[in-house]
This record gives sequence, structure tokens and C-alpha cells, in this order.
Amino acid sequence: MRVTSDLWVSALLRRAFGEGGFGAVLRRGGDSAGAIFIVTRDRMGEATLYGPAPQTGYDDARPDDRLFVELMRTTEEARIDERLAKESRFDPDLWLVEIEPGRPDAELFPLMKP
Repeated sequence: MRVTSDLWVSALLRRAFGEGGFGAVLRRGGDSAGAIFIVTRDRMGEATLYGPAPQTGYDDARPDDRLFVELMRTTEEARIDERLAKESRFDPDLWLVEIEPGRPDAELFPLMKP
């Protein structure tokens, strides 16, 4: 059984705070199944947008895990806003979470391996 988006985002924020970072929900989506997008920011101003991994990237042994892929890395806020506007037209229930990790090597959420 897959964990609800609401619970997953709460756990993500706790992990971020536990690692000495910061995080906030910028857009609250559907409680049970809204897609989650994550923006991380480093201290130099670069932002990275992560989104749900394609379904083909999931492991058959763990089909309920949430995996993410890097969608873009930029210092231009407008590019991320444009991408999220397109995504929200497709899925109006999406979540947007912004995180500033406490450490550059912190692994706060699972990324799909290439």
C-alpha cells in the first residue's frame, strides 16, 4: 500500500529539518495521491527541480515506492515556474515542496538510478 502524499511530504520535511536544513510546502496538493515535485536550493542560489520518476523506472519488487528524477537545474526562477505551470495544467492536485538541505550530500528522497 502506497503512503499518502500528505504523509510522505510530512516525513520529507522532518528529514530535512533533522539534517539541519529547511523546508516548506509551497503548494498543497491532493492528500492521498497528488504528484509531488521538489525544489532544492543550494547556498549559491542554484535550484534543482525534481519530479516523479516515470513508471517504467520502478522496481517490480517495490512498486509502491516514490522515486524522483531531476527535471532541471537552473539559477533562473522563471524557468522552474514555467515548468510547474505546465505540470499543474496536467495535474492540478500536485504538491510543491521546497528544501534547502543542511548538507550538500544529504539524501532526503530516493532518486531513480540511471
